[in-house]
Order: sequence, then structure tokens, then C-alpha cells
Amino acid sequence: MKQYALVAYDYTDDGALNRRLACREAHLDGLRSLYRSGNFASGGVLLNDEGKMIGSNAHFKFASREELEDWLAQEPYMTGNVWERVDIREVKLFDPSV
Repeated sequence: MKQYALVAYDYTDDGALNRRLACREAHLDGLRSLYRSGNFASGGVLLNDEGKMIGSNAHFKFASREELEDWLAQEPYMTGNVWERVDIREVKLFDPSV
């Protein structure tokens, strides 16, 4: 399995936070499903200096970049116009058990 880091930044228009909140449960349900299948390693929300949610960061494990892109195409934050910009990089995550 390849490992990937995702950093996604939300839209900044007046309705951005409401769209995020409207999609949040579906987004979290999807991450729970990915965790159970071994594809989600860790993640959380990006906050600005005032503590407002402005994006997301996560680590994933997929057999290929194409599989990651297939998941991303149906991700609620993508289909719900929450994430405006997404940066994905292949990474090597530290395994503290080794």
C-alpha cells in the first residue's frame, strides 16, 4: 500500500462554513469506513488563528494514486463544494512499532 498525505483548504466565501457543517457527518462516516478498511491512518481539521475550521489534513493508505483519486471524486467535501484546493503527496509514514 502506498501512503498519502492530503491537505485541503476550504472555500472562503460566506457560505463555506455552512457547507462544511452540512456535509460533516457524511464526511466523517466515510472516514470511519476507510478506517475500518485500513485506508485511513489519521487526520483532522485545519484551524486559522481564531480557531475557525478552514480545511483538512489526513493520511491515507491506498494501493494506487488512482484509488485515492476515485475515493476523492465521491468524497462529500469535494462533491459538496467544501474543499477548494487539495494537495496530495505520497509519503512514508513513521511506524513507531518498528
